[in-house]
Amino acid sequence: MPELPEVEAARRAIEEHCVGKKIKRSIVADDDKVIDAGGLSPSDFQASLTGKTIVAACRKGKNMWLVLDSPPFPSFQFGMAGAIYIKGVAVTKYRRSMVNDTDEWPSKYSKVFIELDDGLEFSFTDKRRFAKVRLLEDPESVPPISELGPDALTEPMQVDEFVESMSKKKIAIKALLLDQSYLAGIGNWIADEVLYQARIHPLQIASSLSKEQTETLHRCIKEVVQLAVEVDADCTHFPVEWLFHFRWGKKAGKVNGKKIDFITVGGRTSAFVPELQKLTGKQLAKAPSKPRKKSNKNSDDEEEDSGEDKHAKKKGRNTELQAKRKPKTSDGNKDDGQAKETVKMTKTKQIKVKETSKKRVKASHEDDNEDAEDSPKKRAKTTKNKHEKVTETSKKVKTSQTNLQQKRKAKK
Repeated sequence: MPELPEVEAARRAIEEHCVGKKIKRSIVADDDKVIDAGGLSPSDFQASLTGKTIVAACRKGKNMWLVLDSPPFPSFQFGMAGAIYIKGVAVTKYRRSMVNDTDEWPSKYSKVFIELDDGLEFSFTDKRRFAKVRLLEDPESVPPISELGPDALTEPMQVDEFVESMSKKKIAIKALLLDQSYLAGIGNWIADEVLYQARIHPLQIASSLSKEQTETLHRCIKEVVQLAVEVDADCTHFPVEWLFHFRWGKKAGKVNGKKIDFITVGGRTSAFVPELQKLTGKQLAKAPSKPRKKSNKNSDDEEEDSGEDKHAKKKGRNTELQAKRKPKTSDGNKDDGQAKETVKMTKTKQIKVKETSKKRVKASHEDDNEDAEDSPKKRAKTTKNKHEKVTETSKKVKTSQTNLQQKRKAKK
């Protein structure tokens, strides 16, 4: 999915081919899940772009916006599958862009289409509809961009500042790296990559890292981000030993001969190598006793929906901000999903107990009824048996008396 390198590649393509040109025509999709125009209709959005000149293309974190010769300016939050396409120009694709060169133009998934005065055309597409397109007077002064932390490429923390900051963060390191208010632009694959290269377990508490580990992580973030940007996010040019090439699909695999496992950290599927990335010291974030079940799916799309993008899907809000508001999972507390599951299980148990109790009461009543119906018959039968026994005894007594009388007569 688009992270800092992918969005930077799109920004550079716009800067190279579109800056200085006038917008001749624009088409904005009637899709209020993606288009957030502040109450403007698609036609009004189009009118606000048409006739203006593109002055610059800017980016911070995973957000890009176009500076026009007058406000408002269109901004693009790429979400899970947002992508920039320029007709006739090769722009780096990534795993979830999902639009092929052979598809119709503009794509049916296009959310904003722009034709420039020299005939060049470009569009912002999003098949999965997690992206957000906004029309803003000053994109940097309002959320989501105003609430982002320093950009991992253009505003990197100094190593001493990074070490000091980490020492105060009692949260799983993977979750911290995904927090866009802490460091903007790092997403799931970059976080997995830098932790793998730094040999740090994704559940390791940030404050428990040694100075040496923190400095190594700082170096890995810088190297991974810069290299990915230098090759325009074209993964075919990533080093062959990177975890990136083996982390997709949640399938059991190996990198450099060592097994990859998957766990969930901060609501995201996390790939790591247990042999190299070990939890050390007393942890507030407990590792699951077992790795997540491996899926037969060919990608981790559904897992990516959990976490910040899942919240964006449900609430239609900024994905980066949602990452901050997620329940803490690193201190061993249950998150909302776990709590709901516990409540659900408790209710299920209560229902089963009630049903069992009802069955027992019903069975008891049925037994009582049967006893009540059968009792007169039983009493009559008992009385009859007693009467027969008395009659038989009486006969025996009479026979005995007769025999005695006969014996006495014989003696006389």
